[in-house]
Amino acid sequence: MPVPDQVDQLRVVDQAKPAELWWLGVHGGSGESTLAGLVPEWPEAGHGWSRTAAPGPDRVVLVARSNARGLKAAQAAIMQWASGQVPSIEVLGLVVIADAPGRLPRPIRDLAQVVSGGVPRTWNVPWVETWRLGEPLALADAPREVRRLFDELRVILGPGAAGTNN
Repeated sequence: MPVPDQVDQLRVVDQAKPAELWWLGVHGGSGESTLAGLVPEWPEAGHGWSRTAAPGPDRVVLVARSNARGLKAAQAAIMQWASGQVPSIEVLGLVVIADAPGRLPRPIRDLAQVVSGGVPRTWNVPWVETWRLGEPLALADAPREVRRLFDELRVILGPGAAGTNN
């Protein structure tokens, strides 16, 4: 796997406390803070690969917007991880959050499909107008796709579940 240019690589962030799961926004405005606000025990990683003193790999879900910039940033992060540049990271998947209401244009759908091939699983989160307006976050009020994402992650993180790590 080729290594992305240094400028396209995410930094490694030393975290004071371990977490069961980290949301890693691969670019500014990705939505990692929003997802972290829905389940506070799964914090945002601060746009960098989390490194903790915990035994075992740090589990990460990449987060990107559904636009060309966001998907290309996700692709670079996936390449960085897959090339072994961030050892002890277990990437559980990629969350692609809609950057606008409505259906994605074909070139973006095609790019998303290519990028998704580099991770174990991908979840798509629709446009949520209330998030844009800054209304309080509540998982119970989130769209079905978001609740399903969190349910699936709880199963993946459960005892005996295994993912992919480097």
